[in-house]
Amino acid sequence: MAILEREYQSTASGHHTPVMLWGAPGVGKSDMVAQIAAQGAGGVVDIRLSQMEPSDLRGIPFHKDGLVEWSIPSLLPDLERHGARGILFLDEITSAPLSVSAAAYQLILDRRLGEYEVPEGWAIFAAGNRQGDRGVTYTMPAPLANRFSHYEVEVHLDDWVSWAWSHGVDERVIAFLRFRPELLFDFDPAHNPVAFPTPRSWEFAHRALQKFDGEAALLRGALQGCVGSAAGIELAAFVDNLHNLPDLDQILSGAGGEVPKKIDLQYAVATALVGRAIKLRDEGGLTEALGHILDYANRFPQREMGVMLVSDLHHAIGERLFAVPQFGAWAKAIADVMLYE
Repeated sequence: MAILEREYQSTASGHHTPVMLWGAPGVGKSDMVAQIAAQGAGGVVDIRLSQMEPSDLRGIPFHKDGLVEWSIPSLLPDLERHGARGILFLDEITSAPLSVSAAAYQLILDRRLGEYEVPEGWAIFAAGNRQGDRGVTYTMPAPLANRFSHYEVEVHLDDWVSWAWSHGVDERVIAFLRFRPELLFDFDPAHNPVAFPTPRSWEFAHRALQKFDGEAALLRGALQGCVGSAAGIELAAFVDNLHNLPDLDQILSGAGGEVPKKIDLQYAVATALVGRAIKLRDEGGLTEALGHILDYANRFPQREMGVMLVSDLHHAIGERLFAVPQFGAWAKAIADVMLYE
């Protein structure tokens, strides 16, 4: 992300190089671009090249004063309509017919197309699937590939968890993926699955939990429809078992609360405590609750579980965590874990 953010910012100095993002379906390429633009106070003009004709980019010719001129498509970034900063995002570029990608050559390298010029504050990003991802893809021609800097997009659980907390994803989905991290992305193109686990489809699972919570039969089918049969069954079973969690109110008040013996419930209670802390951030009483959570984090049999809990707290709450009196004692207790393990 840091490189991509710098590429976006480099439009101000004139050193921007168009960026090509490669990745499997559902890994979050589009969300990443939107996040970069939002952090830089800019917008995104999203053009799906797979749905374009060459004239959609080049414009339509018209006769004027004995000459043929080309109209400028309204979908391209314009200072008055779209603002001074942003990202021109050419999505699905590897799924576009060659005639369309050829029309984009000049736009990508020279930042112009006929009479049209990309505004100075606008970066150019593109994205597409790899040929092994079983999408509708064309080999990117060498002249087009040479107009980009190229980056592979991979999934990382910690990054996804930070994103999930900031976007209100159901804490049960977060807890499950902490317990089963290998299921964040599980796509095998050789089997050509219809529904499979990706960062995008786990967001769909979050929506299913909001719609079918409390209706076990419907929920299981809905989750399978989002993330595939095996992962959907696992998440449904995980959710069904959450009634065995200790009393969170007792933990937050410092009145007790046992540490579950089963590892899946330990992940669940750790994630649930982060969710409660986020709610208390707006309702009040956060500092006292954080102190009791830090005390609880020291009670996990595996200290790495406590480290994960406090790390997620930091991502969700921020530096306010460091001001809690119990933080120093917790950090001292796990110093050897952080340094040597």
